[in-house]
Amino acid sequence: MAADAETGFSTRQVHAGSATAPATPRAMPIYLTAGFTFRDLDESAAHFGAGTGFGYTRTGNPTVHAVEERLASIEGGDQAVLVSSGQAAVTVALLALAGAGDHVVVSEHIYEGTRGLLLDNLVRLGIETTFVDTSDLDAWRDAITPRTRAFFAETLSNARNDVLDVAAISAIGREHGIPLVVDSTFTTPYLLRPIEHGAAVVVHSASKFLAGQGAVLGGVIVDDGRFDAAASGHRFTHLVQTDRLGGASYAEKHGARARGAYIRESVAPRFGPAPSPLNAFLIGQGIETLSLRVERQSQNALTVARWLEGRPEVERVDYVGLESHPHHELGRHYLTRGSGSVFTVTLSGGLEAARHVVQSVKLITHMTHLGDVRSLVLHPQSTSHSARTVEERERAGVFPGTIRLSIGIEDIDDILADLDQALVGVPALERETVVL
Repeated sequence: MAADAETGFSTRQVHAGSATAPATPRAMPIYLTAGFTFRDLDESAAHFGAGTGFGYTRTGNPTVHAVEERLASIEGGDQAVLVSSGQAAVTVALLALAGAGDHVVVSEHIYEGTRGLLLDNLVRLGIETTFVDTSDLDAWRDAITPRTRAFFAETLSNARNDVLDVAAISAIGREHGIPLVVDSTFTTPYLLRPIEHGAAVVVHSASKFLAGQGAVLGGVIVDDGRFDAAASGHRFTHLVQTDRLGGASYAEKHGARARGAYIRESVAPRFGPAPSPLNAFLIGQGIETLSLRVERQSQNALTVARWLEGRPEVERVDYVGLESHPHHELGRHYLTRGSGSVFTVTLSGGLEAARHVVQSVKLITHMTHLGDVRSLVLHPQSTSHSARTVEERERAGVFPGTIRLSIGIEDIDDILADLDQALVGVPALERETVVL
């Protein structure tokens, strides 16, 4: 409705100036709206029937859709679904595959939020979890049951920096019609694209490296578009049987894209973790500089890790870019552009040494986040891994003296200088002197 001088004040304050698409911007526009108008009855019917166009931002938004297309492209997937957080992405991905009475096999070295989701929330929905050693291929195979619906793991483990053998674990799953869902937050599509190595679904916390600026929350699920109804239909009857609302099955309607369509059309909109279009816009802006940031962060991280490895106060550095890391060769195979920028350092002085460093840094920020342009530090034992037993923490590479670093894009000399001054007063490790 047009608002002119003849309409009332209340009408004009709502409708004046609301022309549709007055220009064609070069930058991605922000469609900050709850819903969209329909031109006529046929358009609204087509939207609700065939899902064409946009009707309500919870089910689709042009800004969000543009970022989804960008994410699917750089990840090498068929389609992407943007949601409100990384935790929402993991939840939606798993609920698209598993339901009451089902089972998932999961790496024991995963983000604590995901671990809590599995052990506290999904178990109440009847979904059971078996945790396995990420590197033990036989353990993955032996954990499979007739009710197994997914494998789940992270590309780089927190905190040991172990590398996921994506191709090998994907192959085991494929033998049994089980998709591998990979959380690739630490590696980003610039360093590793799991779908190219056989993964079926990739999730990210877009709040981290993808956005890069530490200002927004977001998550994404990327599907490979290779759902095989003949090989996997017996495990995913909800995709191959007639829709419970009376329509054709997702496999009939979408073929190999059935799993991704189910995520987009059923799970994400019904559980409701829709992203704000403003957050989507900021994530899209961040993606435009992803390769530049991640390359710089990886270079900085390798320099910092090598410097720390030579420090007398340091007992161990768990960074896969170092030749001393047990997964270094596997990392070179998968991570050809760099080894990422998140790793842990264990100080020989234990808890008090870690406390001293965390409380002494000046440039590096003490906070629970990663993938920021700023360098960050956290003490895992007292924060992210505090709910685990001592034995579980040690298996994960978390000790009293362990700190986690997420290296940013600052000048490397400034990062090293900050760590150097923070290490003043930290006990040095007594190294054995070898007499030749």
